[in-house]
Amino acid sequence: MNRRKFNQLAATACLGQFFPRGHGQSLPSSPPKGFHFSVMLWTLEKQAPLDRCMEIVADAGYEGVEFTGEFHNWSGEERRRILAKMRSLRLRCDLLSGVKAGFGDPKATSEFLAQITAHINTAKEFESPQINLKSTSKIDTLSHAEQHAACVEDLKRAAEIAAANHIQIVIEPIDPIESPAMYMTSVSEGFGIAREVGSPNVRVLYDFYHEQRVAGNLIEKLERNIELVGLVHIADVPGRHEPGTGEIDYLNIYRKLAQLKYDKFIAMEFYPTLDPVATLRKARLDAQQAATAMLTAP
Repeated sequence: MNRRKFNQLAATACLGQFFPRGHGQSLPSSPPKGFHFSVMLWTLEKQAPLDRCMEIVADAGYEGVEFTGEFHNWSGEERRRILAKMRSLRLRCDLLSGVKAGFGDPKATSEFLAQITAHINTAKEFESPQINLKSTSKIDTLSHAEQHAACVEDLKRAAEIAAANHIQIVIEPIDPIESPAMYMTSVSEGFGIAREVGSPNVRVLYDFYHEQRVAGNLIEKLERNIELVGLVHIADVPGRHEPGTGEIDYLNIYRKLAQLKYDKFIAMEFYPTLDPVATLRKARLDAQQAATAMLTAP
C-alpha cells in the first residue's frame, strides 16, 4: 500500500468516527431557513448501483436527488420500484435532466418541443419541480445574435408548456473546455437569455464549477442575477471533486447565498475523493455552518 492510499484510508476512518452511517438518522444541525440539499446521482454511479447511491445520499443527510436520463431505459415497474425506494429513504427528486435536444436551432424547434413535452410528463411522474435544458451546438450559418434570438424564441415556447404543467425550466451553460461545440457556455449568456424570455418558468442553473472554468468572477455574477438563479451546482476546480480540494472558495459562496436569501436547492455534483457518505455529509455541514454564521453575525 502506498503512502497516498494509506492516508486516504486513514482520513476516511477518522471521518467515519464522527459521521456514522444509518438511514433516517437525525441531522447534526438544521440548515438555514430556505436551504435544501441534493446530490446529482451520476457522480456516484461508478462507486455503487443506483439503489446504494440513493442510500448514500440519505445517509449523508440530504433530502434531494437529481437524475440525468437514467430513467429512459426503465420499465414502468422499475420506475415504480425506484420511486418507492426514494420514498422509503425520504428523498425527493428536485431536478430531472436528460433532454437530448437543445434549444437554439431554428430548424429543430419542433423536435425540441416534442422532447420537452415528453420530459415534463416524466418529471410529473417523479414529482420533480424542475427540468434541466442545455443549448444546442453553435451553428456556423448563424451569427451570435441570431442564435441568441433562436434560444430566446425556443425557450419562450418551452416556457408556455412548462407553465401549463407547473414545471420550472433551468437552463445550464456548459464550459467550452468540456463542450467546445456548445453555444451557451457561460451564465452571463444564460442570464441574458432568461431575461429576454421573461417567464418565471425559465431560470438559470448556476454551476460554479463550469463558470469557474470559463470565466470566474463567481460572486459578482451571483449578486447581480440572484433573482434569475433557479438552482446551484457544486464542485471544485480542477478535478470536479468536493469543495476544499481546489481553487473555489465555497465558504464565501455559501455566505453570499445566505446573505442573498437563496431558498432553493444546493446540489452537489462532484466525485468524492474519500468515503462518499462522509464526504457528502461534510460538504453539507460546511455549507450549513457557513450560511448560519452569515445569518447570525451581528
